[in-house]
Amino acid sequence: MYKDLKDRVRKLLREHSHIFASDKINQEELRHAITRIIDELKTRERLQLDENSIKKLGDDLIDEFLGFGPLKLLLEDKAITEIMVNGPKKVYIEKDGKTVLSDIIFENEQHLSFIIQKILSPTRRHVDEMNPFADVSLPDGSRVNIIIPPLSLIGSVVTIRKFIKEFGTVEDLVRNDTLSKKMADFLIASIRAKLNIIFSGATGAGKTTTLNILSSYISPQERIITIEDTAELRLNQEHVVSLETRPSNIEGKGEISIRDLFKNCLRMRPGRIILGEIRSGEALDMLQAMCSGHNGSLAVLHASSPQDAISRIETMILTTGINIPMWAIKKQIASSLNIIIQQEQLTDGSRKITRITEVRGLGNDEVILQDLFSYEVEGMDKNGKINGSWKSHGVIPVFFNRFRKTGVELSEEIFKN
Repeated sequence: MYKDLKDRVRKLLREHSHIFASDKINQEELRHAITRIIDELKTRERLQLDENSIKKLGDDLIDEFLGFGPLKLLLEDKAITEIMVNGPKKVYIEKDGKTVLSDIIFENEQHLSFIIQKILSPTRRHVDEMNPFADVSLPDGSRVNIIIPPLSLIGSVVTIRKFIKEFGTVEDLVRNDTLSKKMADFLIASIRAKLNIIFSGATGAGKTTTLNILSSYISPQERIITIEDTAELRLNQEHVVSLETRPSNIEGKGEISIRDLFKNCLRMRPGRIILGEIRSGEALDMLQAMCSGHNGSLAVLHASSPQDAISRIETMILTTGINIPMWAIKKQIASSLNIIIQQEQLTDGSRKITRITEVRGLGNDEVILQDLFSYEVEGMDKNGKINGSWKSHGVIPVFFNRFRKTGVELSEEIFKN
């Protein structure tokens, strides 16, 4: 009875209430309208409802019209980092590095679709059979992916990667065993010396969080331009220009891609360029920018190892359709990139930088990679926690003189095990 009544009140609110005429909904007006509709239904149909039921119905509907209904509590829980809605009856969460099934459910597919429309409404994007998926951001910066039937066979699927308002510091990363103190000192020096760095890893490995933290060591005198599909980077410096792509409209026109934004940003006098994610032909634009003097560029890439990161960049350049021989692509990669930071989420849920790898140059027509630091798993304790240690490989990077030339202090001792 409760679900049926809620559906009816929701429908009457959407169809007849004047309070949705403006962009902002007044909570008191909404509650008054809900109470009025319930009273009318009670009188007309002689419904037996106590005050607690009426208040609960009002609170639930207010959460839906002003917030995101059943997702509200999950979005407010700071310990939850990811929310995965697999149809109306299964909502998984990631908490403390572990994925578990929550006790949150939606009433039905229609209820879930209503919340999806609430998420999409401020973004002016939509999903339907012609456009069955979308990437958007919530007002707090959380990143949302939506895919609906018929592409999804289990009902509408919503994946929310919650925005972390406070990324912490490098000291926090060391304290949480994400990396060692030596690695932290090296990466801070690398940022200050304007080395070109790729942050590599799988989805959810913590790449963007690490990039956000390390970017705080960019000089406040530099003009930083960020380019993203969905705004996720939050830099502390004042002189930051954030650019975001735009999807095509219903007619299939008006799309602005990462490549479009990248080419334009080169005319904006960037001191640093930060790419939220390399996915396609912008890999070539990024390498060309690095070669032409735009040092200190940072970018995120999905790859399972530094070697895979190089292979993915090569493949993405080939997809541009520009006739570039492979040896030239490899040469450009070798002369442009300096460091690949490989980050992983381990089986115990912890996130660690497992390798810091130097792009050392070109040899026998192949890009030469050399690990400077790595994490070695040594076992697992009785609680399922992975034990391991970081290792320095005793190799001085070929770009070490860059630290001296840029006035950045770093001892060669840091590379000794």
